[in-house]
Amino acid sequence: MSNLMTFDTQELMLRDRVISTLNGSLDLPQVLEAARAPLLEFAQADSVALCLMRTTPSLDFRWHVPGHRLRVLDEYLGLAGHDFVRAPIFAQPGVVLRDPEMLSREEYEQNLLYQRSRELDLGLEHVMAVLLPIRPDFLCAVALYRTQRRPFSAQCAAALSSLNPHLVNTLRNCNDVQAFTTGGHLLEEHYRNPDTAFLVVELPHREVMRSRHAAVLLERWFAPSELHSSGLPLPLKEQLDALVRMNPDSRVEKDVWVSLRDDGYRRVRFIELPASEGPRRWALLLNEIPTSIPLPTEMRRKLTRRQITVAMYLLRNWPIQQIADELRISILTVDTHWKNIRDRLCIDSRADLLYQAARLNKPV
Repeated sequence: MSNLMTFDTQELMLRDRVISTLNGSLDLPQVLEAARAPLLEFAQADSVALCLMRTTPSLDFRWHVPGHRLRVLDEYLGLAGHDFVRAPIFAQPGVVLRDPEMLSREEYEQNLLYQRSRELDLGLEHVMAVLLPIRPDFLCAVALYRTQRRPFSAQCAAALSSLNPHLVNTLRNCNDVQAFTTGGHLLEEHYRNPDTAFLVVELPHREVMRSRHAAVLLERWFAPSELHSSGLPLPLKEQLDALVRMNPDSRVEKDVWVSLRDDGYRRVRFIELPASEGPRRWALLLNEIPTSIPLPTEMRRKLTRRQITVAMYLLRNWPIQQIADELRISILTVDTHWKNIRDRLCIDSRADLLYQAARLNKPV
């Protein structure tokens, strides 16, 4: 995340507005429309577009353009071969790039995508973009445009970069929770699997609903002595209390509770539901993941032969030393393979590897 000290008071206030709107709904079009104005002001841009991409079973993409329509994106399918943004941001996921870092101005003006934008719209004179990995098979490209000949500055890039983790979190939440009933209740049909369940908790600790499998998982995971008087397990209550006290920046990557047992990983993801009248509510998404699962084909395609071997041992919950001994390599070499696996699969931990592998083997 960018150093927030580089922003003045007004910029920090704008950034807080963007983050607040990103957390204001779990309906993606609604979120983007609400966040558009403060985002454009914070990053000093004229338009914003998001391209959501699925990589399995085949590459599929969908553009989301809040506010002013960008007609050139309606023709993107026929112009995709001239997209000069895609290759650079795919080469550096998570890094905000400005158009001078992608190609020269002469090349920019000769590009068919740019020329067509001038014919259809005011012309996309400058672009700034970043690729955000959401899941191993789910990516998002965020692009900001200017219609005047005034390049984006390093400060503009820093502004967008500072929002990267919040955009990822919002997209992940909107993807995980695609539909809500009145009052923010999760629809049961999204969570029918016996190893997946959810709770909805109203602050401070009142449970307002649970899916059919939640009771079974909670009874298996926690002893009666581990339950709070509200009925919520103490480890989950403590994590929820901690999240409630945190500001949005501090919550990033701390919204997951994971516990390893002999029979598998127990994982709970905490999602703050959109604001409504009365106390705030949180959804707790529960997953049970076995410790030894196959490495999905989608993941294998992205790894080298040795990385596949290391990943398979990691999925068996082997410690690093055991993997090193088995492959007759050093611990440092195993660590290097593991870092490269994380980078290639866009994951951040062993628990995340297990979760993503389980989801691709048996979609939730």
